[in-house]
Amino acid sequence: MPASLVRSLVAEFVGTALLVLVGVGTAVAARHSGGVVVVALAFGLVLLALAYAIGPISGCHINPAVTLGVLLSRGMTAAEAGAFWVAQFAGGIAGAALLKALVSSWGGVTDETGALGTNNWGPTISMGGSFLIEVLLTAVLVTVVLLVTGRSATPGFAGLAIGLTLGAVHLFAVQLDGTGVNPARSLGPALFEGGSALSHVWLYIVAPLIGGGLAVALVRAFAAPAVTEEALQEPGAGDTTGAQVPGADQVPAPRGRHTTPEETRPPAEQPTAG
Repeated sequence: MPASLVRSLVAEFVGTALLVLVGVGTAVAARHSGGVVVVALAFGLVLLALAYAIGPISGCHINPAVTLGVLLSRGMTAAEAGAFWVAQFAGGIAGAALLKALVSSWGGVTDETGALGTNNWGPTISMGGSFLIEVLLTAVLVTVVLLVTGRSATPGFAGLAIGLTLGAVHLFAVQLDGTGVNPARSLGPALFEGGSALSHVWLYIVAPLIGGGLAVALVRAFAAPAVTEEALQEPGAGDTTGAQVPGADQVPAPRGRHTTPEETRPPAEQPTAG
């Protein structure tokens, strides 16, 4: 396995764990005392920070639905996508394990959600309604990711746009089903909560993946493809918040977060940074 891919997988694992720990953790600690806006801000801000922190390493997918969108956009291989999914789900489980420890007698934190921040349908929304909003909100999120990291996007602002989008979709759905839009975020807490959250988690895995696929269709309908073979041969690319990590003897080219970690160019062909 190439060293750059290993670094990407570590980044995806750590990033997903932090997203669950901080985002879901805010819901657990302050869902009622802080309110919906506090929870939405926590998710949006942590993703914004991670986009700039680990975007240059892995592209900061930290969401299997985003990885599916990148895969269908031909921004990575199936093997790379599979490895990313393993790292993301493992990270989501690790983050949820830390939360479980905090709400246990050892940590002593009161769980204001009463269910470890899991996603579920029930009094506020039906199964069908939850499925619909998970598909649509994930499609919105992944569409934004693919568009703002494309070659025609404004450099330097992808992380801001993506973080704000995640915060906005949480404002919409936190009170309905807790807002999933990320299978790794949903599975981790459900494994430790059990009960109906675990038996219903299939919806919060399947629906976001459908939304990720729908996003690719939307982008292809009204925008240039996120990645093409011709584009990869041209100097310059996408937003610098998502770039591959090259080998020690190679110079990085600015790349969108939809690109693969292994693709590099000879130093002579690199555009001037900045």
